[in-house]
Amino acid sequence: MHASRPKPDPMPHDLPKAYDPTAIEDHWAEYWVREKLFTQPTPSNEDALDGQSPFTILLPPPNITGRLHMGHMLNQTEMDILIRWHRMLGDPTLWLPGTDHAGIATQMMVERQLVSEGTSRQALGRRAFECRVWQWKQLYGNAILDQMKRLGASVDWQREYFTMDANLSVAVREAFTRLYHQGLIYKGAYIVNWCPGCQTAISDLEVVHEETTGKLWEIRYPVAGADGEFLTIATTRPETMLGDVAVAIHPTDERYLHLHGKKLILPLTGREIPIVLDEWVSPEFGTGAVKVTPAHDPNDFALGQRHHLPSINVMDDRARIALPGSPYDGLDRYEARKRIVDDLQAEGLLGAIHEHRMALGRCDRSKDVVEPRLSEQWFVKIQPLADRAIEAVEQGHIRFTPEQYKKTWLNWMNNIHDWCISRQLWWGHRIPAWHCTGCRQIIVPEPGDAADPTRCQQCGKTELTQETDVLDTWFSSGLLPVSVFGWPFADGKPSADFTAFYPTSLLLTGFDILFFWVARMIMLGCWFALDVPIPDGSKRELKDAVPFKDVYIHALVRDANREKMSKTKGNVIDPIEIVKEYGTDAVRFTLASMASPGTDIAFNVERTQGYRAFANKIWNAARFIFMNVDRAAEIGIFVDRSVFGAMPSVAEDAPLEARWIVTEFHQATAKVNESLGNYRFDDAANTIYQFFWGSFCDWYLEIVKLRLDFSETADKAATTAALTTLMQVFEASLRLLSPFMPFLTEEIWHVIYDDAPPERSIALTAFPTKQDGQEAPQVFAEMTLLQSLITEVRALRKEAGVEEKAVVPIELRIGLEKHGLLDRSREVVERLARVSEVRFVQEISSGHAKQATPDFDIAVIYERTIDVAAERERLTKEIAKLEKGLGAAERQLGNDAFLAKAPAHIVEGLKKQEAENRQLLIKAKAALDAVPPA
Repeated sequence: MHASRPKPDPMPHDLPKAYDPTAIEDHWAEYWVREKLFTQPTPSNEDALDGQSPFTILLPPPNITGRLHMGHMLNQTEMDILIRWHRMLGDPTLWLPGTDHAGIATQMMVERQLVSEGTSRQALGRRAFECRVWQWKQLYGNAILDQMKRLGASVDWQREYFTMDANLSVAVREAFTRLYHQGLIYKGAYIVNWCPGCQTAISDLEVVHEETTGKLWEIRYPVAGADGEFLTIATTRPETMLGDVAVAIHPTDERYLHLHGKKLILPLTGREIPIVLDEWVSPEFGTGAVKVTPAHDPNDFALGQRHHLPSINVMDDRARIALPGSPYDGLDRYEARKRIVDDLQAEGLLGAIHEHRMALGRCDRSKDVVEPRLSEQWFVKIQPLADRAIEAVEQGHIRFTPEQYKKTWLNWMNNIHDWCISRQLWWGHRIPAWHCTGCRQIIVPEPGDAADPTRCQQCGKTELTQETDVLDTWFSSGLLPVSVFGWPFADGKPSADFTAFYPTSLLLTGFDILFFWVARMIMLGCWFALDVPIPDGSKRELKDAVPFKDVYIHALVRDANREKMSKTKGNVIDPIEIVKEYGTDAVRFTLASMASPGTDIAFNVERTQGYRAFANKIWNAARFIFMNVDRAAEIGIFVDRSVFGAMPSVAEDAPLEARWIVTEFHQATAKVNESLGNYRFDDAANTIYQFFWGSFCDWYLEIVKLRLDFSETADKAATTAALTTLMQVFEASLRLLSPFMPFLTEEIWHVIYDDAPPERSIALTAFPTKQDGQEAPQVFAEMTLLQSLITEVRALRKEAGVEEKAVVPIELRIGLEKHGLLDRSREVVERLARVSEVRFVQEISSGHAKQATPDFDIAVIYERTIDVAAERERLTKEIAKLEKGLGAAERQLGNDAFLAKAPAHIVEGLKKQEAENRQLLIKAKAALDAVPPA
């Protein structure tokens, strides 16, 4: 089945006069999805892919709360270019789409709705709240994937996943139970980053540190039994002093030697606390005495464990003081801080107050100030998972581009802490652990056991309650490379999908989730996949256990002034709005043309306007070509479309422009393939742009018009050959452009075949690849000379003020060996440069607008008298410029130090330039002598 397109008006081959992306993009986006063009079936056996290496990408799953932003657009454009390229190269390709349940963000979204309705999740209860979130997901959760479909992402929509799907939830349960019974998951009290707004623990990676100026308060702690003596400490959080259990000093700090073994009175409480000695304390910071609050500071927690100190948690989950009987009980932390400082002042226990620069940690989602808080949480013991992941990268089984991120990633992994995986939420994968109400035993099912426990294995009681916490979202998304291919396997044997597509080929993502997601996938993938046997039953090696072979970290999209986009600055660019105005293809091409490894993109709408014009140029070229195809058909000339789909080729005796454009196309093809292989999207896009706009449209189309003769006396064989080459190169050029501009190329390609193409989509045809024997340096040299001659004549016509439509003779002084080429190409020169006659001369006549080049001298013969003064001034300036350049070149070539260090090709290039400039200088001086005095 082929696409049927709307036919606005009866133009050649039904291509409308005006290029309007909105008229074609919705149609093709819907067609691609409806026809399931990009589906990669599950292999039926090990040989289903015929021994080919598949190219597989896992889409970084956007949150179901998300909407497309420029970062998504860049990420998905680059992935789509690569997947389309590999598909057209003939590789089995699979791009897996999906969404993440986004525990914190989604729960916050739904809770806001409930508040607006005058209720809460607590009022609903857990089960009803979960149902409400599922309803929300059905209504709003696929918005970002719908945007992807509209923008033409060539993913396999038949494999779309959601991280809370039943099969993926099975994988999450299996991973947790395996790690638990391997001794790699434990529950314990530890200081976590607590978000009072989200009311859950969050990871270090979810804390954004904001430089700010705060205060450092000095507080006097009375020494017990020593009337009038105090030990002064300094703190940025006076409210936490309510949970102090000690004050620590360095054992060698001479200021406090007399206080060893003493106790202090905790201000405002009357509670006695000890002075402890610890080498961790820095005598140089603050007063050299540190209050110890183990329940509210990670360093204090570690110190407290070393000295067997108790922990007193003085705040609840909303960061309010929770000390029944205390005058501060129930106060918000900042209100309590103010009251405590005032009370200390009243009792004469407040010392100096200093301005203090510090990094304030905020929750990345709610923006609340994070509170370090002692809490019972579930953790993954990060070793030996991290060691295996590090080994995979260090041994080169996973490669990073740009390579600098390998060092960044390894540095982080070598300093990684145990991973807190529990979240105090209701939306997410509930932790598969149960607590016995009798003996408090924790019960976790055995791996592979899908049934929930009903009886305590230790005391036999049946009163069990499931853990209320859910797992960190990154725990489930970290499993995706294995879980989307069917892991865990019931019979222990890998599925056909796992065998065919694991490891995936490439992970293309942003730096912001390098540690959130990339690190988790490498750790979990290497850990679990290593236990999956190879299909022949042999043990899998680490190189085959990694979740992906390459990691490409794409750049950040900034605004035109290279500033980071933010709602606060008001400089956020909505890709959907830009697409509506300029079309998807123009936006994609803008991003691709600026995307090079390690370089941020300064997105400028003017660039998009330029690439919208590029698309229009191609559209108009297609209309011109189709018009000539229709004219040819009227006189019985038809192009054999069976030659399409392959690389263009021509006979050796074909006209110069035909041999040149085919050779030029092969060279462009080679560079595009090489650039895409190196993730140089910018080089690939710019190569296509230069070829299509410059070589094909500006030069070849203008020359080939001379060959398209449809008169009664025409040489039909020559016209057929010219039209065939034109169509063959154009069709191949559309295939070269297709991964970058899929909508435009799809539309025109179908028209080429009168809506009856050999494939259902241009995306399913062969991508051009350079063939041997297409170098043809002589063709390039001849065409370059012809282009240079035409360009110089055009410039001289403008300089001499020749009217646009006027045709004039030219004088040409050039080597005899070039006369044959110019005789054969005389018609091309005459038509493109509006020349009436080419006169070969030994010397250029005086009194005409003329130009000297290293290859020829040329003059436009025009009756208008030249401005002698202006000509003398022009030549004088040119001589000065050439003399300056020669002087600089001579100094460099005479510098032995420079010659010793400079690469050979640089030196050769400088010598060639110096020789050419010397020749031009001689000609310019002769030309000046020939101009009469002003």
